[in-house]
Parts: sequence; structure tokens; C-alpha cells
Amino acid sequence: MVSKSFAVVVCHGSYHTPAPYQALVDSLTTKGIETYCPQRPTCDLSQLNVGNPSSPDFDRRAPPGGYPLPADDAAEIGLLLDKLIAQGKSVLLAGHSSGGWVAAEAAQYSRQAPVRAKEGKTGGVIGIFFIGAFVVPQGQSVHSFFQPADGKVVAPPFMRFHKHGVNGLGTMVDPEKYLFNDLDPATAKKWASTLTAAPVMNSPLTHNPYDVLPCAYLVLEKDLTLPREYQEGMAKSQREPFTLYYAPCGHSPHISWTNELAAKLEEFGNQVLVESSTRSLVISEK
Repeated sequence: MVSKSFAVVVCHGSYHTPAPYQALVDSLTTKGIETYCPQRPTCDLSQLNVGNPSSPDFDRRAPPGGYPLPADDAAEIGLLLDKLIAQGKSVLLAGHSSGGWVAAEAAQYSRQAPVRAKEGKTGGVIGIFFIGAFVVPQGQSVHSFFQPADGKVVAPPFMRFHKHGVNGLGTMVDPEKYLFNDLDPATAKKWASTLTAAPVMNSPLTHNPYDVLPCAYLVLEKDLTLPREYQEGMAKSQREPFTLYYAPCGHSPHISWTNELAAKLEEFGNQVLVESSTRSLVISEK
């Protein structure tokens, strides 16, 4: 089966653990697609100096040496990618929300399948699938991309900063509304209880993977954190066109649209592999 010839690595959103993504991991695994969702260090309470993670104090100062950086998130994903690529595996990165930046940063030039193929190597990152995610230009961070140019820090309605402001931690506000609006109240409350905290994402994107790797974007039509028009704008502003998909759901399709999302990931991964094989055949025949 073609679907078994690539793996998926999910880069989860800020304020999350991998727990809400497990259903998606399971759905893809059932399809025969090896799938992973590592914990991002910037969202790991054990690394944020909040005291007891079961009763966190978000007003404490940063740990010695500072908070983990988004670059550390990308490095964590990179370790897994390097392991899979060393085994000759093709990998589709899937970035949800701010995980879009993490996926893009982790898809370094040396890991890109088209680059490796030219060097006579197998495996590598075959594409990036953005799920209601941030598509940030090279040289910008998530923070710089979304904040006003005058340097004034504005907190969006769905999050707040704690005691130390932009230098401290942020958490979600009313996640049942902004993240889980298409779930029943009990399920929304369950997943809201798993949310963590995170510092601002101030690491700049060090390269531009969008012009080299095939990219897809799943537009979340009922998303209350990133309006549909904003999502479409980010996807359509790229020089190389993204494959666009649409989902009739809110910001967390990995929970509310699980099997359908898995099917879209499988479809796009297979599409990329077929197109890659076709290109390789054409080149070999010239």
C-alpha cells in the first residue's frame, strides 16, 4: 500500500501536551501510517518552573537559563526526524496552530526529501501539512509576525500573560470557546483541563521551506482563534501554491474531525509521493 510508505510527525499547538492528539495518532496508525507526536519543550510544565505541575503557579519567574525556545521545539522534532530519515523513511510533517512554525523550522534543507534525492539519498521530509496553523515568513517569529510593528504587545482575546507579562508565561482564556467550540461541553472541559502554558514564540524562522516542499493547508471554517479568511490569506500568500482543504469545524480537528483529518493527511501524503515518483521518472528518461 502506498499509504504505508511514509510516516507522519505531528507538531502540536501551544499550551498543549500530545494527549489531545492521540486519537489522530491512533487513526493514522490504523491506516498503517507510522505516526508520532512529541511533547514540545515550550509547553512542558516540567521545564517552565511553575512548581507542582498538578497545581502550577504561572506567576513564577523563568527557570535558570530562561524558558525553552521555539527553536528547542524544532530541535526536538528534528531529533525524531533524523532518526526516521536515517532509516530511509519519508516523513510528512503536520503542524497544528503554532506547530506550523515548528514544522517549518524542523524541515531543514538537509532533511528535505527533494534535496536528499539529488544527493542520491533516500528518505526525508516530503511535505508539510498545516492544520489551522501559522505560516510564518523566513526571518520572522510567531511573535513578530502577529504583533503590531510599533512594538506594542497585544494579547489576543483567547490568551493572557501572567505576572511577568511578555517576559513570562501565557495561558489560554476560555478554551472551551476558542479551542473546543464544536465539542460537547463535557468533552470540551476534559481537554481544557489538559492545557499547559508557554512563553512567547520569539525564535525566527531560519529558512524558507515553502518554496521547496509541497505544502497543504486545512482551513478550519468554524475556528474562533484564527478566522477562516486569515488562514486562507496565509496559505494563498505563498509563491508556490498550497493544496487547500476545508473542514467544517473549530480549532481542534484532531479531536472533532479525527478520522476525516487522518484521511486528508493520507491523501496528501500519497499525492506527494506519486508526484515525486513521476518527477523522478521524467528526469530519469531525459
